[in-house]
Order: sequence, then C-alpha cells, then structure tokens
Amino acid sequence: MDVNMPLLAASSLGVPAAESAFPWLSLIVLLPAAVALVMPLLPGDGSDPKWPRTLALATLAIDLGLMLFCFSRHFDGSSSDLQLVERVSWVPAMGLEWSLAADGLSTPLVLLSGLVTLLSVAASWNIKTKTRLYFALMLVQASAQGLVFLSQDFLLFFLAWELELVPVYLLIAIWGGKQRQYAATKFILYTATASLLILLSGLALAFSGDSFSFNLSELASRSPGGTFGLLCYLGFLVGFGVKLPMFPLHTWLPDAHGEANAPVSMLLAGVLLKMGGYALLRFNVQMLPEVHLRLAPALIVLGIVNIVYGALNAFAQDNVKRRIACSSVSHMGFVLLGIGAVDALGISGAMLQMISHGLIAAAMFFVTGVFYERTKTLSIPNMGGLAKALPITFAFFLASSLASLALPGMSGFVSEITVFLGITANDDFTIGFRVIAIVLAAIGLVLTPVYLLSLCRRVFFGPRIPALAVVGDMRPRELFIGLTLLIPTLAIGFWPRLAIDVYEASTNALAQQLSATALIAMGRASALG
Repeated sequence: MDVNMPLLAASSLGVPAAESAFPWLSLIVLLPAAVALVMPLLPGDGSDPKWPRTLALATLAIDLGLMLFCFSRHFDGSSSDLQLVERVSWVPAMGLEWSLAADGLSTPLVLLSGLVTLLSVAASWNIKTKTRLYFALMLVQASAQGLVFLSQDFLLFFLAWELELVPVYLLIAIWGGKQRQYAATKFILYTATASLLILLSGLALAFSGDSFSFNLSELASRSPGGTFGLLCYLGFLVGFGVKLPMFPLHTWLPDAHGEANAPVSMLLAGVLLKMGGYALLRFNVQMLPEVHLRLAPALIVLGIVNIVYGALNAFAQDNVKRRIACSSVSHMGFVLLGIGAVDALGISGAMLQMISHGLIAAAMFFVTGVFYERTKTLSIPNMGGLAKALPITFAFFLASSLASLALPGMSGFVSEITVFLGITANDDFTIGFRVIAIVLAAIGLVLTPVYLLSLCRRVFFGPRIPALAVVGDMRPRELFIGLTLLIPTLAIGFWPRLAIDVYEASTNALAQQLSATALIAMGRASALG
C-alpha cells in the first residue's frame, strides 16, 4: 500500500469550507473593541462605575448571545473543516489578511472566553477607580481573546496575541495589590520575550515553502521536518509554553495571580492559559506533526513535571490565590500529557481539560474574591472559622475544590481520566514508559485533594478569628456568577458529550494526521533499510 494514502485521508483537518455569507466572526471579535472606543464619551466624572459597568455587561452579554446563536445555527460539530470562513486582504504589501474561521479546536474556547469574560465584568461590581479605563480594557481583552482563537492568518494571530498582553498588564499594574508593579512587569517580560520566539518561528515557516504565506492552512500543508522543523517546534513550544504555563517558564503566574484582583485572575486562569494549549495544538501538532511525534515523550515528561511540581509547590503557599495559581500549573500539566499522547483520546482529553479547568479555576478565583472583599486578607494563617460566617461562600468554594480535585461527577474527573486513557491506549510507547508516566502523574492526583482540602480546613474550619466573625455572605449577583460557572462543570461531568461533540471531529482528524505522518515515516525508514 502507498504510504502516502493515509495522509490524504487525514488531510481534511483545517480545510476551509465556503466563505460565510455574513461576517458573524468579525462581528463577535470587533463588537467589544468598538464599544470600548466610546467609553470616554460616557456621562459622569469617570469615577462612577454605573455607566461603564452597564455598557460593558450589556456588550459582552450581546457578544455571548451572538456566539451562541452563530455556533448553534451555523457550526457543524461533525465536520473537521474550517467553517464560517471570512477572508479579506488587509495589508497586501505584507501579505496580511483579515482571515477568520472556526473549527472544533477554536469554537469551545471562544465560547469559554465569552462566558468567563462576561462573568469577570459582572464580578467587577466594586471597581471604583478609573472605571472607564478598567471596563474598556476588559472589552479590548475580550476582542483580543476571540481573535487569537479565530485567526487563520499567522500575522493576524500574532497581532492578537500581542494585543491581549496590554490590557492584562494594565489591569494588574493599576488595580492589583501592593506588589502589582513587580507582578505586571514580570508578566510582560516573560510573555513579550516568548512572543519573539513565536514570531521568529512563524516567519521561518512563512518563508519555508515555494511561496511566501501567512495562511495557517497553507503553513500546515508544508509540515517541515528535520533540523528546521525541530527549531521551529522548539521556538513555538517555549513561546506558547510560557502562557500555558509550562515548567520552568511558569514563575510569572503565581505573582500575577497573587497581585491581580479576582476578576482579572478569572481571566488569567479561565482564558489566557488556554491560549497556550490551543496554540500548541494549532501550531506544534497541526503544522509540525513529524517533529511532534519525535518529541511527544518529552512533552509527557514535561507534563508530569508540571503536575507533580505544581502540586508540591502549592503546599508551600500561605496565600490563597498563590496556592490556587500553583494548582493551575499542576492541572495544565494534563494538557501537555494529552497533547503528548498523540492519539484521539489523549488530544480529546487535553481539549476537555482546557474547557474544564477554565470553568473550575474561574470559579475558585471568583469565590476567593468574594471572601477577600469581606475579610480584606488572602493570608491563610490570618483566616479561620469562616464556614459559620460565610456558609454559602464555603459551599461554593468546597464545590469548586471538589471539581478541581477531579471528583467523579465533575468535569475535571472526565478530562483527566480521558488523558490517562489516551496514554495507556498508545501502543507507540513502551509498556514501561506508559506505566511510569501514569504512576507519576497519579501522584499529582493524590496530592491535589490534600492541598485543596487542607486549604478549606484552615480557611473555613481553623481557629476562629474574632475580627472575621461577622461578615456578610454571598449576594444574589455573586450567587448567579458562581452558579453560572459550576452548573456547566456539573453538566459536563455527568454528560461529557456536551463538550466533546463540539470538538471531537477536529481532534480525531488531528490524531489521524499524526497516524498518517507516522506511517509515512515508517515507509521511508523501510525504503532506506
């Protein structure tokens, strides 16, 4: 049999469908940024949050409604092709196109981004300083996030990737804690340096073929290997690994979370980290499958290090948000494991873990913000006995913690068990490697309930601190935000097909592409032999 046949069968991944008759994706992406431009024109002196907050909430609610309408009516989850394609020549001299499209890899993350950003603005109810700027930055961030997930032109993707750094930097630097300048500067230094590697790798791929192109589908069709492909892969891996975050490139994250306010932490954990996982699938796996197959075991090792190191590091944190941030480092290690598994189950588990963690981490940081507003402290030793004063808040935090530690019936359990099954199902790895990988990764599963439940015990059941004895519990607005994050977590936990049906065709096609690449490599080796 011709070894090229499997590649033809798998080549449907990323193939554009007919261009969309209505620019739904452009409307979704541009609406928040367009509204942000009118923020300075709102009435008031700039300190009154009513008008900026209301406008931002209404805009993001409409934007999420557009997403739900567009994807429910015009997106076919059974196809792995690009859909809702929009292409306009933007800057012909640079080869830059306004090129947007959706597939199974991007659609669920766009919806996650729309939901988490809306709830982050709803959680920003008590912002009193520079409110116009704050909510304008939130809207710009919403546009940048959507553009990252929907771009089908590398230069457009990179511009969106850089654009989303600016609002996050300002949101931390202006509205953060006492060490906000340090945390914001560290964030921008890490991410901006990583962006240079992304740009160099993308430009190298764009110039590598017979013709210059920034189109992602065209770049994916080239699939370079050898030393050139390896260098591009490593550039993308480090560049996107900072955002994931991947050990040892993760150290900006605890500082950023520790100093950012709760709504910004919701965005960081719920959306920004997912950009790293999405980009690894889009660039490293889809564009460089041959190199990915060679380095997949290394990704599994890095994933295990993330899981175990993040869990151990969480024990050393006496700040609630820093402990949850280290937990995020650990949980994003499962994304690396799933991507490294190189089969349909593993990649599906990686996607489900990104969706699941986005909901769970956003919920945990939100509830943390709720009791910070009451207690004015995030120091674990300075808290205690809050379960009696804040029983509803405790219930929500405990539910979020149980979801994070992968309790059966919650989305975290389904995603992590799918990743484990993906590793065990891959016959390309030796039995010994699979057993060692699963045992070491399972250590993180054992440590997670220990540091999360000990956190609940110390904060809510420790020695009662008299100054915190009388504080108000969650308000209706806060209850709504918490339920909006926890209900999908439960729904996906009991019925995973709610999420899997959206992306399964794309992850299956990606796995088939990897299998085809492996067969071709075997054919070449046999011919040389």
